[in-house]
This record gives sequence, structure tokens and C-alpha cells, in this order.
Amino acid sequence: MPGSSVNNHYDLIIIGGGLAGASLACALKSAALEEPLKIAVVEAYELNTESQPSYDDRTIALSYGSRCIFDSMGVWPLLAEQAEAIDSIHISDRGHFGVTRLSSEQEGVEALGYVLENRNIGQQLYRVMHESADITLFCPAELKSLQQDFTHPEGRVSVDVMVDGSTQTLTAELLVAADGNNSQVMKVLNIGSSRKDYEQSALITNVTPGKKHENVAYERFTDSGPLAFLPMTQNRCSVVWTLSPEQADYLYALDEADFLAQLQQRFGYRLGRIKKIGMRHIYPLFLQSATQMVHGRVALIGNAAHSVHPVAGQGFNLALRDVALLSELIVEQRRKAADIGSLAMLQQYETQRDVDIKRVYRFTDALVRTFSNSIPPLAHMRSLGLFMVDILPDLKHQLAVQSMGLNAGKGGKLSRLGRGLPL
Repeated sequence: MPGSSVNNHYDLIIIGGGLAGASLACALKSAALEEPLKIAVVEAYELNTESQPSYDDRTIALSYGSRCIFDSMGVWPLLAEQAEAIDSIHISDRGHFGVTRLSSEQEGVEALGYVLENRNIGQQLYRVMHESADITLFCPAELKSLQQDFTHPEGRVSVDVMVDGSTQTLTAELLVAADGNNSQVMKVLNIGSSRKDYEQSALITNVTPGKKHENVAYERFTDSGPLAFLPMTQNRCSVVWTLSPEQADYLYALDEADFLAQLQQRFGYRLGRIKKIGMRHIYPLFLQSATQMVHGRVALIGNAAHSVHPVAGQGFNLALRDVALLSELIVEQRRKAADIGSLAMLQQYETQRDVDIKRVYRFTDALVRTFSNSIPPLAHMRSLGLFMVDILPDLKHQLAVQSMGLNAGKGGKLSRLGRGLPL
């Protein structure tokens, strides 16, 4: 039976302590405020375990823009040693002549992006949260109820969470839902979502190639879907192979030798013979969008607000840009001694993020539809398109800007964190 209810008031409650929620807590912790924000982070799963979806064996292709955000937060030095730079991106269409190559040298940046393991990012964010006296982590904790008091003179949002068999009541000016595409907060608030099932699965694994990867990321489009090889530390590569669910199940069930033979045949020998393979995992692929990103004193970030296809590695980078803008707006409100959960501020957040999110939806969806189709005329057009991008500097630069997460949102400018400025 639950114990007695305990009341705790915070400035901000974050539901979800995965990568997006933890990043928001760490961003706000880095802000130079006269009085630090008091933050509660409520996480359903024990961290650093297989059950926590954000802390599993998958990797993230962190864009250059996201590295700037982490740098401005003061977190990048903790991640840098575990990151492998992407110096160039090689985009090709299997069986056709078109190729596009992007390079950090051409774009005048240190790297186009970086590859990190989810687990390593999560551990460092958890370390920052754990060392902060202003962040309280409730974990594992179950969200039982959520209420918004619109009659309270200062405005309040209240949640009941179950922790160690006891119900604790937490109140705050603002609640942020960072609890993924199966968001409990969205269910409680009856926030709808639109969903497009791609009828595809991502088969994820890590491999060791025979040749050095030389910090090149490969995006190879095949008749079954995109196949990405991303450079990792210790000369490993993260493999993201998009397949039909039936193909993914078939390949998952193969023994190691037969699976490697299939992967080798599909990717080719640019990296020599693949020598070693890690564990395989399968994830269904879909495009999902919440019908609203704010509801009263609640804001949605990350996969709770939007989930996209992994082609071009946009998902977590999109979430970090949510974090960067929302944290900037919260800090601005705090410095003015204004309400950090005000409707005007949250509407500003929703409006400014809308341009970037829709751009990424269109970009990833168009890539999936165009490059998961084996119709011969379309295949020839794809090849011509890749060739044209490769020889036209302006087109190539625009593709690089999108890949690096440097497209400005509404108003034509990046967030402070995205520009490398502290909050």
C-alpha cells in the first residue's frame, strides 16, 4: 500500500529522464541565474539498465549543431573522448552511378557530426544531474496523475508519482513531457498524435570492418531501404539497416556468418571484409507528430512531440533543438521574474519550433519515399539528383547545413545554445 503523501514544490518538473529530459535538466543547470531553478526529473525506468530505452546499445549521429548545444551547456568535454568525428559523408544509390560527398573541410567546420553510444551520453548526463543540488531525480517512479490548476493566482501543475511504494505530490509552474513516443503525459492530457507507419524496421548492430573507416559515414540507399555505416571509436561502425519487417526478422534470425555475408553483399567492400559483429536489435519505423506541443502549463519535447525515420540521423538532434529553445525561453522568463509556465512563453516555443520540425518531417519523409522505391525511372532520377547535388556547390551546402542541424528556425536565427552562447 502507498505511504503518506509528501508535497514538494519545484520550478519545473520533467517527466522522462532519458536523453531529451536529462539534456533539458543539464541545460537549465548550466544557466547563470541569481537563484538556480529547482528541477524535479521523474523517470519510470532505472537508469543504466537495459530497460531504459535511452540508455541502450544504439548510437546517435550527433550533428555539428548538437555538439555546439552540448558545448554551450558545458557537457561536451564529458562526451568528447567517447565521440568519433564524422569528417565526411558518402551518399550513394546501390546499383546506380549517382554519388554525393559532403566534407567538413568544404563546410569549414571541425566535423560534420559525431557518433556516440546512447549509453555513454546517458551516463554523462546522469552524472551531471546527480552532482547538482538543484536537480532531484525520482527514479524509478510512476506517474499516477496530473492536474493543472488554472484558478491558482500563480498557476500550478501538480503530479502524483509513485516512488518506493509511496505517493509523492510534486507541484511546479511548468511541466515538460520528455517521456517518448508512448508518452504517459500525452495520454493523461488526451493530446492526440498523427502517425504514419513506414512498414519498415531498422536492424541495428555494430561491426568491425577490415579497413579503417577514416571517419567517413556511408549512407547507401538500396531497394529495401537506406543502409548506414557510421564511424565509431576503436574502428567500429554502427550499422542502421532499413528493411521490411519480414526481411528484418529473417536477417535477425540468421547465424553470424550468414548475416555478415548478407550485409557484405548489400554494402559492398568499401571498408574491406567485415570481420566482427555485435548484438542485433530491431526497431519499428514510423513518423509521429503530436497534435500540439503545449497544453496549459505543459510543453512536449523530443519523441513525445515528434518521432522521425532514422534516415539522415535527425531524431535526437531535433530533440536537442527543442531543449535549446525551451531552456532559453525559460531562462529569459526567470531573469525577468516572470512566469516560466505562461501561455505566451509556451506558445512562443511551439511557434518557433514549428518551422524546423516540419522541415525535418519533409526532409526525412521525402528521402524515405524516394529512396525506398525500385521503380527504374525513379531510380535513374535519384542517381541524377545525387550527381547534381555533388557538382552544384549551393545544393551541396544546403544539404550539409540540414545534416549539421544549422537551419535557423522561425525568425531566422538559431537558439543561443545552437550559436555556441551560454544561457
